[in-house]
Amino acid sequence: MAQLYLVRHGKAASGFAGHRDPGLDKTGQQQALHIAKQLAPLGPLPIISSPLLRTRETALPLCELWNTQAIIEHSIAEIPTPTQDLEKRSLWLKKVMQDTWDNLDTSLHAWRDALVNYLMSLEEDCVLFSHFVAINVAVSYANQDPRLISFQPDNASCTILSNVGELRILELGTEANTKIN
Repeated sequence: MAQLYLVRHGKAASGFAGHRDPGLDKTGQQQALHIAKQLAPLGPLPIISSPLLRTRETALPLCELWNTQAIIEHSIAEIPTPTQDLEKRSLWLKKVMQDTWDNLDTSLHAWRDALVNYLMSLEEDCVLFSHFVAINVAVSYANQDPRLISFQPDNASCTILSNVGELRILELGTEANTKIN
């Protein structure tokens, strides 16, 4: 049984409507240090990160503590959007976050399937640095919940899943008061 420690990135320097790939702000950097200290006794374990800057920066303190590098994995990256226009992208995200999988585009189903299949392929304990929606995909899948968003993982929170031939939730990360609408 593999335990998967899914960490949401620390607070970004910009929101979804402000920048395509922001790094962490000062609060996010402190959150990254804090979660690294919390996870340090578990390892060293493999560290896997979304390719986006905010996740790589959140993973960095743990990489330094364990003297390792993060493996970059595209399947745990942020939800793909149909536009590069930042304002339209933000409006689109607000809409889909309130929806269920039955109503979502097939390209999003392919993204979800790739994410879940990747998590299901992991055979050893590891720490994965990912995103709000991606972590929700894993949790909704494990709960057989039809909603895209089923909980509100806070920045730098850690959700623990097990992979035992199926995804099971062992512990949800700390929740935030994140506005969806």
